[in-house]
Amino acid sequence: MIEDDARLAAMVAEYLTQNGFTVSHAADGLSGLDQLAQPGHGQPPDLVVLDLMLPDIDGLEVCRRIRSLPTATAQTPILMLTAKGDPMDRIIGLEMGADDYLPKPFEPRELLARIRAVLRRKVEAPAATTQTLRFGSLEIDRDARTVSVQGALCELTSYQFDLLVALAERAGRVLTRDQIMEAVRGRELEAFDRSIDVHMGRIRAAIEADAKDPKRILTVRGVGYVFARQQD
Repeated sequence: MIEDDARLAAMVAEYLTQNGFTVSHAADGLSGLDQLAQPGHGQPPDLVVLDLMLPDIDGLEVCRRIRSLPTATAQTPILMLTAKGDPMDRIIGLEMGADDYLPKPFEPRELLARIRAVLRRKVEAPAATTQTLRFGSLEIDRDARTVSVQGALCELTSYQFDLLVALAERAGRVLTRDQIMEAVRGRELEAFDRSIDVHMGRIRAAIEADAKDPKRILTVRGVGYVFARQQD
């Protein structure tokens, strides 16, 4: 957990510890990045709870640097804590690579529920005999949880990977936003919550030749999205 509010961090750490988690705390962004660069026992954490407002560098920059790490830690799910009532912070956070967000102030139970949901999405493997989905030059390896186009790896968060798999497994079928969220067992959509559109934009930027003229993930206005069967 990267959080400069010592009282909040202590409360959250105690609550999560009581619910079976081991919590490591950093009071600023640079200290948190140092811990992530040298995790205990050589293993990256299962999840990072990251505050947006930090005393040295902000959470968006921390998020960007985590995603740029040359190790497996770059794929660690990130749950960002944002200011209540500021949707722009949430959108920017998702665009920078966060998997989920939670506005302050929050109930510890909701934080726990969101952490469990993100971790569940990370570990659950789709039930399928073929673990690699291929659509032309696009390959989705469900075992390795990697996506590549023409052999080049694409940078996606854990949640974005799950969203892409949910669409690709149902290629040719139009899915509503609710159906997509249900397929990845994420939280239910809140009123006017467009976070899934932000994630789709990030996925397109990673796998499309031209994100503004997508050929793989198509928008069906007033309905949702469809993953095209026929691709390059």
